[in-house]
Amino acid sequence: MSEESERRWRLALGGEDDALDASDTRLSSALTALYGEGADDEGKEKKSRGGLGSSAPNVARWMGDIRSYFPSPVVQIVQKDAFERLGLQRMLLEPEFLAAVEADVNLIATLMSLRNVMPEKTKDTARQVIAKVVAELMERLERKTAEATRGSVDRSRRTSRPRFADIDWPRTIRANLRHYQHEHRTIVPERLIGFMRQQRRLVDLDEVVLCVDQSGSMMPSVVYASIFAAVMASLPVVKTKLVCFDTVIVDLTEELADPVEVLFGVQLGGGTDINQAVAYCADKIERPSKAHLILITDLYEGGNAEELLTRVARLIGLGVNVIVLLALSDQGRPAYDPNLSARIAALGAPVFACTPDQFPNLMAAALRRQDIHAWAAKEDIKLIPA
Repeated sequence: MSEESERRWRLALGGEDDALDASDTRLSSALTALYGEGADDEGKEKKSRGGLGSSAPNVARWMGDIRSYFPSPVVQIVQKDAFERLGLQRMLLEPEFLAAVEADVNLIATLMSLRNVMPEKTKDTARQVIAKVVAELMERLERKTAEATRGSVDRSRRTSRPRFADIDWPRTIRANLRHYQHEHRTIVPERLIGFMRQQRRLVDLDEVVLCVDQSGSMMPSVVYASIFAAVMASLPVVKTKLVCFDTVIVDLTEELADPVEVLFGVQLGGGTDINQAVAYCADKIERPSKAHLILITDLYEGGNAEELLTRVARLIGLGVNVIVLLALSDQGRPAYDPNLSARIAALGAPVFACTPDQFPNLMAAALRRQDIHAWAAKEDIKLIPA
């Protein structure tokens, strides 16, 4: 057995081991605190359970150890195990723990669900944690969303300050031939030539209504949808509305300038009345032929399903581009109501799950009134059959 293999076995077995160096001893202690002491010499699982202690500083130190030994994706898995095995949700009420935890979308959802029982000091820390993750997601998603949804290229108008995707490379190369660098066999493009983008008048702007199920099973979807809504609200090419619902409806459109405030306005949990929410959104649509209703829900309807089907059919008949996303998350295929999904698909509305990376391109296709069924097939996305 190699030295590294022996080291890994010692770490896997857990407990005290004089052969481990100081660094590995800390790592073993951090894992033992959560997972217990592994197996004994006869291979039988030891009964001792992990435990991080009752104080937030202990948990903060433990999180610091975990973060120093593992990459972020592994840290998130260990955190999830800690929440489930040791009941650490109560630790989220402590600012010291929030300052140490590795923040991700699932943690944001948990903080959102606990905010009403947080003391003000902890709530301030929670806002900072949420703001950090939101900023990271905005940076990741904003440019792609803007690139995908802005106006189409106007090839009749040129500019010397084009975006990278709009550069007219043949003309740019010809205009910069005198800057050819023989030693590097390349051209230095001191002057760029490209196409301008068509700018639509305010009256011609598309309406995008994101109608998001905020029941407990949809938590990651709510986080991503809220951030996308904030991104889209900052773009001049669309008018964006965000409506979240369970058995009540929360219109967060006026809060879209502050994504953190949007997330704190979401009320996770409760039942589901999709029909009521779609009725509310329908009343908010000003020009059906320019409107896109993105309904994000697992379609487990607690309200009137027959009325919902009638309402969706009416919207499609009026020209509203209705798209149903069973989830907007990084996970795989979600749980959903197959019967209602198939019945809505039979009305002509595409029904499928979507990842955050796919969503900007989906919105670009929707705004251009492309066939979403064809777009999904090209993206290798499986739609719910009618």
